[in-house]
Amino acid sequence: MRLPLLVAGTARAVSPRLLAGALAIGAVTPAFPSALAAQTPAPTASVGPTLSLEEAIGLARQNNPLFQQAVNNRRRAGAQVRAAYGSLLPSLQTNFSTQYREGRQQFFAGTALGAQADQFNSQLSVGADVSYSVAALTAPRLQRANQEAVEADITGSEQNLRTNVTQQYLLALQQAARAQLQDSLIATAQSQLELAKARVAVGAATVLDVRRAEVALGQAQVAGIQARNQAEVEKLRLFQQVGVTQPENVQLTTRFAVADVGVELPALLEQARRANPTLNALRTREDVAGLNVKGAKGDYLPTLNLSAGVSGVGNQFTSTGGLVQSALNSKVGQCETTVGIRNIATGQQVDPEVACANVALTPTEVQAARARNGSLYDYTRNPYSITATLSFPIFNGFTREQRVQEAVANRNDAAYRVRAQELQLVADVTGAFRTLTAQRQTVALQEQSAATAREALFLAQERYRVGAGTFIDVATARDEYARAQTDYVNAIYEYHRAFAALENAVGRPLR
Repeated sequence: MRLPLLVAGTARAVSPRLLAGALAIGAVTPAFPSALAAQTPAPTASVGPTLSLEEAIGLARQNNPLFQQAVNNRRRAGAQVRAAYGSLLPSLQTNFSTQYREGRQQFFAGTALGAQADQFNSQLSVGADVSYSVAALTAPRLQRANQEAVEADITGSEQNLRTNVTQQYLLALQQAARAQLQDSLIATAQSQLELAKARVAVGAATVLDVRRAEVALGQAQVAGIQARNQAEVEKLRLFQQVGVTQPENVQLTTRFAVADVGVELPALLEQARRANPTLNALRTREDVAGLNVKGAKGDYLPTLNLSAGVSGVGNQFTSTGGLVQSALNSKVGQCETTVGIRNIATGQQVDPEVACANVALTPTEVQAARARNGSLYDYTRNPYSITATLSFPIFNGFTREQRVQEAVANRNDAAYRVRAQELQLVADVTGAFRTLTAQRQTVALQEQSAATAREALFLAQERYRVGAGTFIDVATARDEYARAQTDYVNAIYEYHRAFAALENAVGRPLR
């Protein structure tokens, strides 16, 4: 790959003799096409899968774990909205119970209670209740505001993700360009070594020049190894941001042009005030805090509770003997009552127990008594009930006052955060715009410096070739050329990073 560098338009005059020498050592210094001066370096021939910046951002939206955590909050917010609306509807509940009771009597205040036979009983009830208060009535609006805030947070997280992926993509491109620059410097050092050996062979230089050229070549090779390694490391970090495993030999294909924004600072500030997701999220949180204040003040108003319910009971004895005995006892009791009444009417003294000693149930009465043993699930409905309660809060130890003051303080804090973000937004956008403008000028100056350094290296090599200069002059010019080219590459990518920072501050893409 050849790095872009403008060499046209230089004010220095080059003699025909030096131009002829330049043709002879054209392989020593790499060529840089001026047509690509305003663009980032182009990649080498693709030998693997390719990845553009938009593809990387799209993959990151689907796979980045931190962004997916932010997106997952959408599910919680939706559930909270549904629950807020659901609180306005009656809640329904049903209860079913069953019990086994031993057929043994127990005494209460001297009276025997209970059945003589074991029994099963069951109970089924259905109820509904609902409660209305200011907090319940404002909850749907509050949760919708929370949902809007979550959406704004997701938008902000997406913008941050886009910025992080873009910055890392640019860093990976920058390291790849620096690695390719080192490859060109290795080729230059190799050519200079061959030139030094050729001059030593004809007696025009010393072995010291060869050794210096060998040292320079070794240093360039070491720098090349480190640059290529760093390029792979930055590419790995890019795929870490994307959230997927890096494929082998992946090529980054997006190129970025160095151009002006095309929008003035006041217009950018206006766009940022409308589109910045962080500011929009804080504004929504301020609305939520205001609704919380209304909900807290609602504690001073009454609460209406409505409830209704109906139940049924089923009972079954394990043996009908108790029912028969109960029917017999009832018949004997009636007989004794009749005898007692007759004694009063006639003045006789007949013993009721003796008179009723032979009382017995007829087969029909026995069958009727046994028929009274119902089914466990044959429910007898109890009376239903409907209740309405209106509660008026009077005093609860200043808890309501505390809630109101905390809600008001939270609302004020939310307003202060919005104001602080607005101030920070102006500072961030203005600073990013000025930084971008300065970086644009830096790129132009570094481009000119790189062109000058390249020409100086060319002249130093030519002077050394014809014996008018020393190898130290060549080494010095080569170091200056390497620094100038590196600074030029860095300036290009610093410009693009500044552009990405401006986009992040505004809250939307600008190109």
